[in-house]
Amino acid sequence: MAKNNTSVRPFGMRDKLGYAMGDMGCGFSFQLLSTYMQLFYCQTIGIKPEHYAAIILISKFWDAINDVLIGNMVDTKRISKKSKFMPWILLGGVLLVGLTIMVFAPVNSFLSSYSAKVAWCLISYCLWSVAYTMVNVPYGSLLSVITNDMSQRTSLSTFRSIGAALPAVVIMMILPKIVYHKEELPNGDIQETLIGQNLFIVSIVLSLAALIVLWGTTKLVTERVKTVDSGNTTGAKAFFGAFKSFFTNRPMVGATIATVASVALFNSTMSLNNMVFQYFFKDTDHMAIAMIGSYLPMIVVMATIGKITKKFGKKKAVAYSMLISAIAGLAMLFIPLQPTSTGMIIYVVELMFLNVGNSVFQIGVWAIVADCIEISFRKTGKSEEGTLYALYSFFRKLSQGIGQAASSLGLAAIGFVEGEGAIQPENFGSDVKTLYFILLFVGSLIAFLSMTFVYNITHEQEIEFGNTKPEFASDEDIIQE
Repeated sequence: MAKNNTSVRPFGMRDKLGYAMGDMGCGFSFQLLSTYMQLFYCQTIGIKPEHYAAIILISKFWDAINDVLIGNMVDTKRISKKSKFMPWILLGGVLLVGLTIMVFAPVNSFLSSYSAKVAWCLISYCLWSVAYTMVNVPYGSLLSVITNDMSQRTSLSTFRSIGAALPAVVIMMILPKIVYHKEELPNGDIQETLIGQNLFIVSIVLSLAALIVLWGTTKLVTERVKTVDSGNTTGAKAFFGAFKSFFTNRPMVGATIATVASVALFNSTMSLNNMVFQYFFKDTDHMAIAMIGSYLPMIVVMATIGKITKKFGKKKAVAYSMLISAIAGLAMLFIPLQPTSTGMIIYVVELMFLNVGNSVFQIGVWAIVADCIEISFRKTGKSEEGTLYALYSFFRKLSQGIGQAASSLGLAAIGFVEGEGAIQPENFGSDVKTLYFILLFVGSLIAFLSMTFVYNITHEQEIEFGNTKPEFASDEDIIQE
């Protein structure tokens, strides 16, 4: 017999830290691939950029099936009586270790055929996507069942962003000193070369770290909101039904369009930032200062996001901040920049202005998605957290592919030469900088338009969600207590 619901541990710092650790675990693997996989495949393995674009797009079409099926499995097939989400997170975390290592395996040492290398890259990334989905879909769905209090969801979203930022800091500040080698060319120029073997070792260390912190999430977070399922289905009916629920949810569509723009043209173009330092400034030792431009705005936003959204609502907070980024991005295309120390400082300041909107969106988006799921539940009465989040996750991951494919095709257009130690065209550094700025501007503009004209959850509705008393799970439904 269940005990009184009041014995369930109240929401607190333990939940926030545990939830942050979840995205930290995802981030150790995801950030490594986002920042270095394109560089590793093209510069170390020698994959042509147009073929890399094909690899990414094919793997994301695979995700169309993978994400929805896994999301529906999370909703309908419990692999533990104690928790809906935690066992999936641990199972996926174990698989993520081996498949992250597989992505950065030194294939040049055992594969000589170019076709075999392309096949290895495609298969390893597709398998990695399955493992990542098994972690990320249940982890993302957790927010909806930890609490339905608006301010508490915003705080969880903020802590998730902190968890995501920590792996990025490690990867951006420490890894360049480990994975790049500086050498002088016969003509006297300095060449920065990526060391693939070092990346392989790094992938082992970071994937193990990911598993440890994911385990921490399962020990610290409590699932306390109990939803009533009115009859979720499986199979083809569930697959197509999920698409109907998703695309008839206008705020979810608006948030997803903004996410595609933000993730594709901001987060998934980090390798271009590396190339700006590698080929324009020719100084990867100072690549870490780009973290200032990327994360100083995020730190400021983290400290103020609760007050901002409480006063203006998530819709206005994100839309207006993205407008600031779009204006800054347009200005960046016309500000002259030289490959000097002064130019590097100007570059970082420009990134700071551009990252204002992206920071607000990346911190607030998880609370926004939780609100979209809440709208769906109130409309249909179905508990589809895993399925809806899986579809959102699919488009988020598809946007990663779009961004990497766009940057790869852009690199091919400006004359990138693949292969380890390859010499790039004379104006390549300047061209890659311009390409990066264009993608950032377009991403900001699309996100602003979507959050302004498509997303339609009002501040008043957000307040209503927060004032609705949640149905708490009994002790029999809680894994930790």
